Order: sequence, then C-alpha cells, then structure tokens
Amino acid sequence: MDSRDTELKPELKKELDATLQARQELGADYEPALVESFLEKIEQRLDGTVERRVRRELAERQMAAARGTRTAAPVEGFGERFGFGVISLILAIPLSAIAAVNADFEGLVVCWLGIVGVNVVHASRGRPRMLGKRSRSSSDWED
Repeated sequence: MDSRDTELKPELKKELDATLQARQELGADYEPALVESFLEKIEQRLDGTVERRVRRELAERQMAAARGTRTAAPVEGFGERFGFGVISLILAIPLSAIAAVNADFEGLVVCWLGIVGVNVVHASRGRPRMLGKRSRSSSDWED
C-alpha cells in the first residue's frame, strides 16, 4: 500500500464523520445530498489516486523504453484461459442454434470453426512461436 493511501484514510474518516454529523444536525431530508457529496469526494480522491498510478506506470514504461529494456509482459494464468474457454462454450450454444436455423449444417460448421479459431488464437497469445522460427537467444551480447 502506498504511503499516500494511508494518509488518505484519516482524511476520509474525518469527511465521513463530518457528513454523519451534518446528517444528525440537518435530519433525514438532506441525507441524499450529503451522501452524494461524500461520494463525490471519494470519487475525486479515487480519480487522483488512479491518475497518479497511471502517470507513474507510464513514466516507468517510458524510462524502460528509453533505456532499451523490456517491461515484463502481463502473464496470463490458467484461470484466464479457462474462463475464456468456458465463456466461449456458453456463447457457442446460442450461436450454434442461430447458425443451424439460418444456414443449416454449413452455418453450424462455420460457426464452430470461428469458435475454435478464436480459442486457438487466444490460447496461443503470448507464447513463443514454434512453427519453423528459431527463438532468439536471451543473451544481451548477441545481435
């Protein structure tokens, strides 16, 4: 957790306490306005935090690009591939029905070729190609 994040907690606690105190003084009639005001303050703080993190990430990537180093690519885990496969199979049911009704067997074949193709492309994303191409050496000394 960032030190700025821990600094925000007491501020947000004070804001919440002030909002609750105002609600007690003003009554339930002003509750929606008070809640909306508090949520706007939280949203502004979240936007600022996200903006700082995005700027920091962009700066790190620019520095890495300027130095000529590679940033680590996001690693897809088994869960993402499995989830993609499950969702594509769930979506395959209505797509198959639509294809079979509108274009008979040929439409069904085209539909399933598309489903298999999308899953193959997704599964092979991020993996080194092994179809006749030599993988480059990981040494920095070779050109």
